[in-house]
Order: sequence, then structure tokens, then C-alpha cells
Amino acid sequence: MKKIFIINGGQKFGHSGGRFNETITDATVDFFSSLQEFEVKTTNINDDYDPKEEVEKYVWADVVIYHTPIWWFQVPHGLKKYIDVVFTEGHKKGIYVSDGRKADNPTRNYGTGGMLHGRKYMVTSSWNAPKEAFTLPGEFFMETSVDDGVLFGFHRMNAFTGMEQIAGIHFHDVEKNADIRTALKLYREHLTQNFLNTAVYEHLFNSNS
Repeated sequence: MKKIFIINGGQKFGHSGGRFNETITDATVDFFSSLQEFEVKTTNINDDYDPKEEVEKYVWADVVIYHTPIWWFQVPHGLKKYIDVVFTEGHKKGIYVSDGRKADNPTRNYGTGGMLHGRKYMVTSSWNAPKEAFTLPGEFFMETSVDDGVLFGFHRMNAFTGMEQIAGIHFHDVEKNADIRTALKLYREHLTQNFLNTAVYEHLFNSNS
């Protein structure tokens, strides 16, 4: 049985009720819970949580799935706080032991002190920005993708722990032109391709069986 830890980072704050990410999170839970070969644990960053228990979820998991909106070109402050608190708690307790460097060679091997090797992670993000803002010449993100731009630091953060990336999916224009039915269809297809396709499944999980 493969273990999936799902984090809902859809923070309730200001005019945001976190409904889109709650819907995507529920779809993730439903997808994996319907399959006998998967076991699921969840966290909603809006709820109270015990940092020690959250560290244990990371250590327990084969795959961590993050769901987050993007606020002002970063993850929301509630999700950032969750990461800061939980990863700090996880120092020498399963998430990381050091930054990887040694005193005799302090300029090398930074970022190699993670303790979550063999595990994978995936992220979905939701945006007010349309996808064309990332792809068309002269548009705001200068033809830089979500993963290579705004989420670059997020991906490096997970790499620091030793986790490897599974291709995620990004939902655009969800405030003004949301199409939940189409988004859910595309997302379920994405999960099927990445977790149920035989070749992909073996690549994901053989190293952590």
C-alpha cells in the first residue's frame, strides 16, 4: 500500500474562502481513497495542527501532494507558516539533518542534508492570471513558466528535504473564468496518468517500496 499525504494550503483570508483548493483537495482524497493500493492522510492549514504530528506525516508518506493558491506571486502566509513551523520541528527528526555542508569544505554540497530521500512530492497551484500571461511574448511573466518562476523556490525547498518532484498541474484564471468541471476532469486525468499508468507508477514507487 502506497501512502499519500495531502496538504490543503487554500487559506481562508480576506475575500478568499479557499473553496477552489478545497474542491481540488477533496478530488485528490476521493481519487486515492477509492483505490485499495493507496492510504491517505490529510492536513488543512486552516485547522490547528501539532508540528510533531505533521513531521510524522511527512516521514510516513511516499508522496506529499500540496494544493495552494498563489497570492502576490507566493504561497499564502498560512502555508508558508506551516512549512516554517513543521520543517523547523523536523530538524534531525526526519525532514533534514543539516544543510549538507561539512566544515572542511564549506562551499560544496549545500542542500544535500535532507532526510526524505526516496519520497516524491507534487504541487497544484491556482491563479487569477491566465495561462497566456506565462507563455506569450510581452506578457507579465516574460515567458517564464510557473515552475521555473514563481514556484522555483518552492521546488528547491522540497529538493532540500531530499524529495523528488512529480509533475504538477496549474489552474489559471480561476477568479474571473473558473470552469470547475473542466478543471476537475483535467486534474483526474493528470492523477491517472501520473499514479495509475503502469510505467509511471513503477518509476514513482519502486525506489521506496
